[in-house]
Amino acid sequence: MTEESPRAVDVTRTADPARPAGLARGTRVLITVAAAVVVFVGVWFARDILAPVAVAAVVVIIAHPVRRPLVRRGWPGWLATTMVVAVAYAILAVLGVLLVVASAQFVGMLPDYADELQATAAGLLAWLESLGFSSDVATSAASAIDPEQLLSFAAGVADAVLGAAAAFFFVLAYVIFMAADASRFSRGSTVFGTGGDAIGSRYFSGVRRYYVVSASFGAIVAVLDGLLLWALGIPVPVTWAILAFVTNFIPNIGFVIGLIPPALLALVVGGWPLALVVVLAYSLINVVLQVLVQPKFVSVAVGLSLTLTFFSVVFWTLVIGPIGAILCIPLTLLVRALLLEPDEGARVLRRLSGDPQAR
Repeated sequence: MTEESPRAVDVTRTADPARPAGLARGTRVLITVAAAVVVFVGVWFARDILAPVAVAAVVVIIAHPVRRPLVRRGWPGWLATTMVVAVAYAILAVLGVLLVVASAQFVGMLPDYADELQATAAGLLAWLESLGFSSDVATSAASAIDPEQLLSFAAGVADAVLGAAAAFFFVLAYVIFMAADASRFSRGSTVFGTGGDAIGSRYFSGVRRYYVVSASFGAIVAVLDGLLLWALGIPVPVTWAILAFVTNFIPNIGFVIGLIPPALLALVVGGWPLALVVVLAYSLINVVLQVLVQPKFVSVAVGLSLTLTFFSVVFWTLVIGPIGAILCIPLTLLVRALLLEPDEGARVLRRLSGDPQAR
């Protein structure tokens, strides 16, 4: 009996040498997934607080390069930081003015076209019922251009603008504090840990390049779309041009969001032929610029796969609200920079995310 006991122990040791390591890896994965779920649920509950923080952080990242040449020229650190804050405030002011102008024109336009909207909604309802759709389905589809529904939506837009104005003051305060803190982070390792210089530099430069590319193409698309709508006689073309500019920051589905309102308004003003012209012309302009040309520059700037980009839009919109659709790229890049890039064992996940540095 005493001779067999060591043999039994030896068999146990040789039979399951990999089980503890496998269990440890599986446990770590489960713990990581559980922790991520807890974190994202917490972010969802705190989205009203964290969304302005995310906006301020992105704006400071965009404006921060202003500081470096000023310091090289001998400017005091506090004055260079003040210039960063001024540039960030200028960016926010331009965006705020665009949103206020667009929402005001949209709200003011609706009463002037109430009768046309009502007639178009009735005609759409009758056409859908003639095709065999049930009355409930037809009514639901026609309600998209019903004046009462649109007025209710306009009231919601006005409330959203007022809510954004209230959050805007928090963003202004966050910009000051973040700009001051950013001046102290002279090296990426202070944020991303040891060896984080390259990771931090890639993240910040990637975010800046992404928004520079998106803003540049968005401006081109907005001008072309605005001129098109003006030439076709679509009401308030400036509003839809601003909408095209803003939705250009939403990957993949931004074009569709920017197309729907002017197409519906063209249907109201000129019927199906004019609506079809708007859809075709919009598609030509936006597909060429946003689908064929812009993604080449964006992929170089951020290195995210198309699948992950689309998932990011849906995921971050769910987590922090509509602003998440605009901030989805920098937020996804931040998650990758913090969790995947420092881990040498995560090269497969980095390759799946589209990271060119992991190949």
